[in-house]
Amino acid sequence: MKKLLLIAVAALGTYTASAQMTIEGVTVEKSLKVDGKDLTLNGAGLREKFVFDLYVGGLYTTTKTSNGTALLSSDQPMAITLDIVSKLVTQDKMIDAITEGFEDSVSSAERKKLQPKIDKFIGFFNEEIVKGNEFQIAYIPGKGTMAHKNGKLLGTIEGKDFAKGLFGIWLGNKPADKDLKKGMLGS
Repeated sequence: MKKLLLIAVAALGTYTASAQMTIEGVTVEKSLKVDGKDLTLNGAGLREKFVFDLYVGGLYTTTKTSNGTALLSSDQPMAITLDIVSKLVTQDKMIDAITEGFEDSVSSAERKKLQPKIDKFIGFFNEEIVKGNEFQIAYIPGKGTMAHKNGKLLGTIEGKDFAKGLFGIWLGNKPADKDLKKGMLGS
Protein backbone atom coordinates (compact mmCIF):
# COMPACT_ATOMS: atom_id res chain seq x y z
CA MET A 1 0.00 0.00 0.00
CA LYS A 2 2.82 2.39 0.94
CA LYS A 3 4.56 1.70 -2.38
CA LEU A 4 1.32 2.39 -4.29
CA LEU A 5 0.89 5.68 -2.44
CA LEU A 6 4.48 6.74 -3.26
CA ILE A 7 3.93 5.92 -6.94
CA ALA A 8 0.68 7.94 -6.95
CA VAL A 9 2.37 10.92 -5.27
CA ALA A 10 5.29 10.76 -7.71
CA ALA A 11 2.92 10.61 -10.69
CA LEU A 12 0.90 13.54 -9.37
CA GLY A 13 4.05 15.57 -8.83
CA THR A 14 5.18 14.88 -12.38
CA TYR A 15 1.79 15.87 -13.77
CA THR A 16 1.60 19.10 -11.75
CA ALA A 17 5.11 20.18 -12.72
CA SER A 18 4.46 19.87 -16.44
CA ALA A 19 0.79 20.87 -16.63
CA GLN A 20 -0.53 24.13 -17.98
CA MET A 21 -3.72 25.60 -16.63
CA THR A 22 -6.77 26.48 -18.67
CA ILE A 23 -9.19 28.98 -17.16
CA GLU A 24 -12.17 30.37 -19.09
CA GLY A 25 -10.61 29.07 -22.30
CA VAL A 26 -7.30 30.86 -21.64
CA THR A 27 -4.18 28.71 -21.50
CA VAL A 28 -1.98 29.97 -18.69
CA GLU A 29 1.59 29.04 -19.56
CA LYS A 30 3.68 27.22 -16.96
CA SER A 31 6.68 29.53 -17.41
CA LEU A 32 7.62 32.91 -18.75
CA LYS A 33 10.88 34.62 -19.69
CA VAL A 34 11.09 38.32 -18.90
CA ASP A 35 14.18 40.37 -19.68
CA GLY A 36 16.29 37.20 -19.61
CA LYS A 37 14.82 36.00 -16.30
CA ASP A 38 13.01 32.65 -16.11
CA LEU A 39 9.80 32.83 -14.10
CA THR A 40 7.50 29.95 -13.18
CA LEU A 41 3.75 30.03 -12.79
CA ASN A 42 2.99 30.51 -9.10
CA GLY A 43 -0.78 30.35 -9.59
CA ALA A 44 -3.68 31.75 -11.57
CA GLY A 45 -7.33 32.57 -11.28
CA LEU A 46 -10.29 34.44 -12.67
CA ARG A 47 -11.10 38.09 -11.89
CA GLU A 48 -14.81 38.43 -11.42
CA LYS A 49 -16.96 41.40 -10.55
CA PHE A 50 -20.50 40.68 -9.49
CA VAL A 51 -21.42 37.81 -11.84
CA PHE A 52 -19.17 38.86 -14.72
CA ASP A 53 -15.87 37.17 -15.69
CA LEU A 54 -13.40 39.94 -16.58
CA TYR A 55 -9.90 38.49 -17.01
CA VAL A 56 -7.66 35.56 -16.21
CA GLY A 57 -4.69 36.55 -14.08
CA GLY A 58 -1.49 34.58 -13.66
CA LEU A 59 1.36 35.24 -11.23
CA TYR A 60 4.92 34.25 -12.16
CA THR A 61 7.81 34.19 -9.69
CA THR A 62 11.33 32.83 -9.34
CA THR A 63 10.35 30.92 -6.18
CA LYS A 64 6.91 29.49 -5.42
CA THR A 65 5.15 31.34 -2.60
CA SER A 66 1.77 31.54 -0.92
CA ASN A 67 2.70 34.70 1.01
CA GLY A 68 1.69 37.85 -0.87
CA THR A 69 3.07 40.20 1.78
CA ALA A 70 6.52 38.59 1.67
CA LEU A 71 6.52 38.62 -2.14
CA LEU A 72 5.59 42.32 -2.26
CA SER A 73 8.37 43.14 0.21
CA SER A 74 11.00 41.12 -1.63
CA ASP A 75 13.13 42.50 -4.42
CA GLN A 76 12.86 39.63 -6.88
CA PRO A 77 11.61 39.35 -10.45
CA MET A 78 7.88 38.72 -10.78
CA ALA A 79 5.18 39.11 -13.40
CA ILE A 80 1.42 39.15 -13.67
CA THR A 81 -0.42 38.36 -16.87
CA LEU A 82 -3.96 39.57 -17.50
CA ASP A 83 -5.89 37.90 -20.32
CA ILE A 84 -9.08 39.84 -21.05
CA VAL A 85 -12.09 37.51 -21.41
CA SER A 86 -14.89 40.10 -21.47
CA LYS A 87 -15.90 43.01 -23.63
CA LEU A 88 -16.86 44.73 -20.36
CA VAL A 89 -13.15 45.49 -19.78
CA THR A 90 -12.57 48.79 -21.56
CA GLN A 91 -9.83 51.38 -21.54
CA ASP A 92 -11.80 53.63 -19.15
CA LYS A 93 -12.68 50.75 -16.81
CA MET A 94 -9.05 49.57 -16.73
CA ILE A 95 -7.91 53.09 -15.80
CA ASP A 96 -10.59 53.29 -13.08
CA ALA A 97 -9.58 49.85 -11.75
CA ILE A 98 -5.90 50.84 -11.57
CA THR A 99 -6.78 54.09 -9.80
CA GLU A 100 -9.03 52.32 -7.28
CA GLY A 101 -6.47 49.54 -6.90
CA PHE A 102 -3.76 51.98 -5.84
CA GLU A 103 -6.19 53.57 -3.36
CA ASP A 104 -6.55 50.15 -1.70
CA SER A 105 -2.94 49.08 -2.14
CA VAL A 106 -1.00 52.00 -0.65
CA SER A 107 -1.57 54.71 1.94
CA SER A 108 -2.64 58.17 0.83
CA ALA A 109 0.85 59.51 1.66
CA GLU A 110 2.51 56.79 -0.46
CA ARG A 111 0.00 57.38 -3.27
CA LYS A 112 0.79 61.10 -3.27
CA LYS A 113 4.51 60.29 -3.60
CA LEU A 114 3.82 57.71 -6.34
CA GLN A 115 1.24 59.77 -8.24
CA PRO A 116 3.57 60.85 -11.10
CA LYS A 117 4.50 57.17 -11.66
CA ILE A 118 0.84 56.09 -11.41
CA ASP A 119 -0.10 58.75 -13.97
CA LYS A 120 2.66 57.55 -16.30
CA PHE A 121 1.47 53.94 -15.92
CA ILE A 122 -2.16 54.90 -16.59
CA GLY A 123 -0.92 56.66 -19.74
CA PHE A 124 0.13 53.25 -21.08
CA PHE A 125 -3.57 52.39 -21.43
CA ASN A 126 -4.30 55.01 -24.10
CA GLU A 127 -5.34 52.40 -26.67
CA GLU A 128 -8.61 50.51 -26.95
CA ILE A 129 -8.84 47.35 -24.85
CA VAL A 130 -10.80 44.45 -26.31
CA LYS A 131 -11.62 40.87 -25.40
CA GLY A 132 -8.59 38.71 -26.23
CA ASN A 133 -5.95 41.33 -25.30
CA GLU A 134 -3.15 40.13 -23.05
CA PHE A 135 -1.27 42.37 -20.67
CA GLN A 136 1.98 41.43 -18.97
CA ILE A 137 3.24 43.47 -16.04
CA ALA A 138 6.72 42.44 -14.93
CA TYR A 139 9.06 43.77 -12.27
CA ILE A 140 12.80 43.28 -12.74
CA PRO A 141 15.07 44.53 -9.91
CA GLY A 142 17.29 47.41 -11.02
CA LYS A 143 15.17 47.99 -14.13
CA GLY A 144 11.62 48.60 -12.94
CA THR A 145 8.11 47.59 -13.90
CA MET A 146 7.58 46.89 -17.58
CA ALA A 147 4.10 46.81 -19.07
CA HIS A 148 3.36 44.94 -22.31
CA LYS A 149 0.16 44.65 -24.32
CA ASN A 150 -0.04 41.74 -26.75
CA GLY A 151 3.76 41.43 -26.63
CA LYS A 152 4.44 45.14 -27.33
CA LEU A 153 6.31 47.12 -24.67
CA LEU A 154 4.15 50.02 -23.49
CA GLY A 155 6.78 51.44 -21.13
CA THR A 156 8.78 51.02 -17.94
CA ILE A 157 8.33 52.61 -14.52
CA GLU A 158 11.39 52.69 -12.26
CA GLY A 159 11.42 51.87 -8.58
CA LYS A 160 10.53 49.01 -6.27
CA ASP A 161 8.07 51.31 -4.45
CA PHE A 162 5.90 51.54 -7.56
CA ALA A 163 6.10 47.78 -8.18
CA LYS A 164 5.06 47.04 -4.59
CA GLY A 165 2.01 49.30 -4.93
CA LEU A 166 1.04 47.97 -8.36
CA PHE A 167 1.42 44.27 -7.54
CA GLY A 168 -0.36 45.02 -4.26
CA ILE A 169 -3.53 45.63 -6.31
CA TRP A 170 -3.73 41.84 -6.75
CA LEU A 171 -1.62 40.53 -3.85
CA GLY A 172 -2.01 43.09 -1.06
CA ASN A 173 -4.20 43.17 2.04
CA LYS A 174 -7.15 44.66 0.10
CA PRO A 175 -6.87 42.89 -3.28
CA ALA A 176 -9.11 43.63 -6.25
CA ASP A 177 -10.47 40.07 -5.98
CA LYS A 178 -9.80 37.78 -2.99
CA ASP A 179 -10.42 34.58 -4.98
CA LEU A 180 -8.02 35.72 -7.71
CA LYS A 181 -5.39 36.47 -5.05
CA LYS A 182 -5.86 32.97 -3.62
CA GLY A 183 -5.49 31.47 -7.10
CA MET A 184 -2.36 33.48 -7.87
CA LEU A 185 -0.81 32.47 -4.56
CA GLY A 186 -1.83 28.85 -5.02
CA SER A 187 -3.77 28.79 -1.77
